[in-house]
Amino acid sequence: MANPYDRPPQAPFAGYGPEAYLPPSQTRQAILDEEHLRLLRIGYFISAGYWALFIPFGLVYAVMGLVFSHLPTGGGPPPPPFMLMFFGVFGATFAGIAALAAGMKLVTAIRLKERRSRTLCLVTAGLSCFEIPYGTALGIMTFTVLGRPSVRQAFEQATHVATR
Repeated sequence: MANPYDRPPQAPFAGYGPEAYLPPSQTRQAILDEEHLRLLRIGYFISAGYWALFIPFGLVYAVMGLVFSHLPTGGGPPPPPFMLMFFGVFGATFAGIAALAAGMKLVTAIRLKERRSRTLCLVTAGLSCFEIPYGTALGIMTFTVLGRPSVRQAFEQATHVATR
């Protein structure tokens, strides 16, 4: 009977099958990659929640523009129509951008766990770089981690397995 301790350790990487084994040097890198991708996922979940908090503020402005345009003036001059339109368009645009950013970051966090859609993750990281300082740090760290050959290979393997 073979000694079970003679075989190499299993890879903790989700992109590898349960029967796949790695040499010790690659096992350490796989553990680091797994942890860094997990931390990036947490960062994108936090950032998605942050952006989701801005959606109601934009909707308040949009509703304010709509409500103020239908209020009776009480004998005074009505507000300029441009301002009412500005509130409505600004609020709707702001809420839409916030919803889009929150959605992209949420999908990116999910895709990081699945090791799929590397391009989407990189696009989201690039857009995150405009959010100074937290988003910039998150974007740069995403570029750093997703640029590693071992992580790139894990995304390719997961994509290859998913397309079968």
